[in-house]
Amino acid sequence: MPIRALLASCLLAALLTGCTGIPEGVQPVEPFRIDAYLGRWYEIARLDHSFEEGLSQVTADYSLQDDGSIRVVNRGFNDQTGEWEEAVGKAYPVDDPTRGHLKVSFFGPFYASYVIFELGENYDYAYVSGPDKDYLWLLARSSQVTPERLNDFRQQAQAAGFNLQELLVVEHPEN
Repeated sequence: MPIRALLASCLLAALLTGCTGIPEGVQPVEPFRIDAYLGRWYEIARLDHSFEEGLSQVTADYSLQDDGSIRVVNRGFNDQTGEWEEAVGKAYPVDDPTRGHLKVSFFGPFYASYVIFELGENYDYAYVSGPDKDYLWLLARSSQVTPERLNDFRQQAQAAGFNLQELLVVEHPEN
C-alpha cells in the first residue's frame, strides 16, 4: 500500500473513532457504577469552549437506553439570545464499564473521551476531563456546591496539570 494511502487510512480511522485517550496525570475512578451516575447533573465550573460559550444554568441528563447506550442531553441558557440550547448525544464505556472512562458523541461517528477522575462517595459530585487538558468540568447533583468543594476541584485539577486561568464558574439561580 502506498504511504499516502496508508496515512489517509490512518487519518480516516482516527477521525471515525475519535479521541478516546486519557490525559496524562488523570486516572479514571474505579470502581464506577453507571447506574448510580445516571440522572441530572449541574455544571458548576468548566473550561469554556465554543460549544458552551455564553451558556449559564447548564445541566446534563444521563439515561440508559434499551441498546445499552447512555443518552446524554446537555442544556443551557444562552444569555445573549435569551433562549435555551440543547445538544443530544450518546455515550458508552470505553473498555471496562466499572471504570469512569466513557466515550461520548454529539456528532455522528465522532467520539471523545469523558474521564471521571474524582467522584463523590454518594455520586453527588464529579470531576470530569475530556481527551486532553483543554476540557474540564465540575458537576454536581445540586446547582450549588460549597466553597470547599470548588476549592478541592481547583486543587486537584491544578495538581493534574490543568491550566485554570480560564476556569468559568457557571451561574445558576438559587435553588
